[in-house]
Amino acid sequence: MSDVENVVAQPRTSERGAATRSSLLAAAREVFVSKGFAEAGVTDVVAKADASVGSLYHHFSGKADLYLTLFEEFQAAQWQRTKQAARAARAAGEDDPMRVFISAARAYLDGCLEDRELAALFLRGDGPPGFDVVMRDRLRKWAQRNAALFEDEPALVVVITGALAAAVSEVVLSGDRGLAEDVLAIIGQIRPATSATASASG
Repeated sequence: MSDVENVVAQPRTSERGAATRSSLLAAAREVFVSKGFAEAGVTDVVAKADASVGSLYHHFSGKADLYLTLFEEFQAAQWQRTKQAARAARAAGEDDPMRVFISAARAYLDGCLEDRELAALFLRGDGPPGFDVVMRDRLRKWAQRNAALFEDEPALVVVITGALAAAVSEVVLSGDRGLAEDVLAIIGQIRPATSATASASG
């Protein structure tokens, strides 16, 4: 199908279709949070959304697709949040890569705390088959983005990315904003091994 034909076919997913899709996602979120992915059924979702099974399969390929869409939308919002925080730090004159990283990390943790139920859903380990691979891939991409901040410091990237990933789990499970700040303060003091060696010898 050409781009033009595709545009002509679009009216099917009108405002009403978009509203149905949003309603199904909102219902899936509630059902997954309350029952867990494994125990949730498509029928639970459509009942909560006051929709039909047919409408669900018109918008999504099934339960796993609903879960993954919720995850992708959450991550997209988090990516925007962290990108804006890093830009704001730079615009304010910050040129220390670690401080820029901490600004972005704080924004990410704030997003997790604001949408704690959803963040916890993705951390529980009760996702569709293969979701652990999706999470590992996302962590790898995140590390690659951090690597752009810390040129020629791959070990530093591994350490701070791993530390923050562990912190996200603890902060989301506890809901403790103070813990988040304490963790960020400690991560912010981490420096490359070369710097530490230079300090020790100097």
